[in-house]
Amino acid sequence: MTIPALPAGVRRANTGVDDLSWSILGQTYVPKHLSESSFSWHATFPAGTFVPPHIHHTQDEFIYLLEGNFELILDGKETKAGPGDLVCMPRGIMHGIFNKSGQPVKCLFWVSPTAKLWDLFQKIHNVGDPEEVVRIAAAHEVTFLPPEK
Repeated sequence: MTIPALPAGVRRANTGVDDLSWSILGQTYVPKHLSESSFSWHATFPAGTFVPPHIHHTQDEFIYLLEGNFELILDGKETKAGPGDLVCMPRGIMHGIFNKSGQPVKCLFWVSPTAKLWDLFQKIHNVGDPEEVVRIAAAHEVTFLPPEK
């Protein structure tokens, strides 16, 4: 996909790029901006949803928590984050994101550079088979790790 130049302006609340909204792994992602250098999305994680441990090989990823609390695995260590916290996940570092709070979590994610993540989200929107998500992700520079036994 050719990424268009970043336009100046205000992306209004509850709107996304091209009015898109994706359902990914039980969460709702609303893309807020897209450029070659970065990509951001507002995410709502219902209680009990998560993103399993994975690695971005070509991007740094960030989460700014607006509401709720996450439990995280960052480079093999467990930690927590709450409203106002910024989570930094450098490329090549394993991370997993879990909403075990019993309440929805609302946050802003972004990655830099965009690389193939936009295309990945387009392809895994509404994919119900986790194995298919893992297969598609591998072709887009994201590696999901096998579950711990």
